[in-house]
Amino acid sequence: MKRIVLTSVMIAILLVVGSARADVKLSRAFGNHMVLQQGREIRIFGTADAGEKVTVELAGKTASGTACDAGEFRVDLPAMKADGKAHTLTVKGKNTVTVKDVLLGEVWLCSGQSNMEWTMGGTLNSKDEIAAANNAQIRLFNVPGHVQGPTPLTDPRGNWQVCTPRSVGGFSAVGYFFGRALQKELKVPIGLVGTNWGGTRIEPWTPIVGFKSVPQLKDYIKSISEIDPATPAGKARHEKYLAELEKWLEKARANLKAGKSFPGNPPMMRLSPKGGATYIYNGMVNALTPLSVRGAIWYQGESNAGDGLRYEYLKEALVKGWRSTFENDDLSFYWVQLANFQGPNDNPSGGGWGPVREGQRRALRIPKTGMAVIIDIGAARNIHPKNKQDVGARLALWALAKDYGKEIVYSGPLYKSMKIEGDKIRITFDCVGGGLVAAKKEGLAPAKETPGAKLIHFAIQAADGKWHWADANIDGKTVVVSAKGVSKPKHVRFGYQSNPVGINLYNKEGLPASPFTTD
Repeated sequence: MKRIVLTSVMIAILLVVGSARADVKLSRAFGNHMVLQQGREIRIFGTADAGEKVTVELAGKTASGTACDAGEFRVDLPAMKADGKAHTLTVKGKNTVTVKDVLLGEVWLCSGQSNMEWTMGGTLNSKDEIAAANNAQIRLFNVPGHVQGPTPLTDPRGNWQVCTPRSVGGFSAVGYFFGRALQKELKVPIGLVGTNWGGTRIEPWTPIVGFKSVPQLKDYIKSISEIDPATPAGKARHEKYLAELEKWLEKARANLKAGKSFPGNPPMMRLSPKGGATYIYNGMVNALTPLSVRGAIWYQGESNAGDGLRYEYLKEALVKGWRSTFENDDLSFYWVQLANFQGPNDNPSGGGWGPVREGQRRALRIPKTGMAVIIDIGAARNIHPKNKQDVGARLALWALAKDYGKEIVYSGPLYKSMKIEGDKIRITFDCVGGGLVAAKKEGLAPAKETPGAKLIHFAIQAADGKWHWADANIDGKTVVVSAKGVSKPKHVRFGYQSNPVGINLYNKEGLPASPFTTD
């Protein structure tokens, strides 16, 4: 009997000891079938006992680190090159974790609202595209669900999958077509990490460090500070609210004793910052950091259309914020300019989505960024145009040229400068490629030149500030704009409406010119 009792006590002690020990656990950003970024230090992170030594091994390279007091560890392996081999990642502490079928290649984040979230099932030729998406050199990771809140989460919740017709169906179509174009050209594994939420603004995707880096967005910092009890402003606001609530409760108690009704609604306190700033970043991006990645592609802006030109600064905050939290000042960031949408507008001054597109274009001043122009493939009555193939392909052109050194024309004409010449204005462009042409795009077919066609959707501003529809003619690598009755022009606008139907200025490589305004 004594032996049995002693054995039971020993088992109990072992159970207590076992429950106190925390096994080494990798972040779910790491898993079987994943791709690790080549050419950059490989950051491996997760949780373990405070002070526990953790050793990481991959492809013959080994590095070690120690878990901090909070029980988190990070170990950086040296940069490696893609070698076409499937590796095993081994992480050792008090226990051992192995991750199999790990490839070295290129890793990209794919994020935004519904047009980035839009899955393969909603694209043109979806059945054929899905059936053909059988490529073991492309790996997919999708952050599931829509999660937001004031507290940064540390578990990304998703899992890696090999790209097959089954796994690709629920993945971002733009992301997949972007990755497909890269893999075809580079012949290395491509890892795509999707984190998207339809109908969202840009501010919730932006970490606070991003807002702090842009002086024009001080109002967001003030808003965040006001609800954070860790800040003086937030603490004072919470104390004031609690005092008001206590007064209301006293009145409510007194009324109840007297048989009276409640004294109106209780005081309310705003619980989220302006525009929901930082909340989706906390729930759907923070847990991915500081994963080693090459860059990010972004398709969003519909929900910020009312912000117009200010979107330039909101985009700057997002880019700088992600570069900071992913610890990568070289993080490439390529976005999609909004497609044409809604009914035509006969007002030459433009409006609608014109200003927010201009904000997107102006954000190109941020180093190592790019913009896919899709003003020719939208739909008047569909905010989710089905041609996602050209979107992904045009984003890939920027990456292939800027990140991978391919000597290609990567964009349609982008406004560079203007010069007033009497009663005309001459517009100069970057990314002219083989030359400026009038062309027409239909479906998935390449844009086709339309010799002799008149350029449309150009407007010119007169000295009195009024806008007039204008004549525009290609002159070498420039466009000359004028209008009858306008003798002293001030500025030019091109495609500055929500839906400039039939917009037709391209370069010879078949890429459309971005809408712009010179004022």
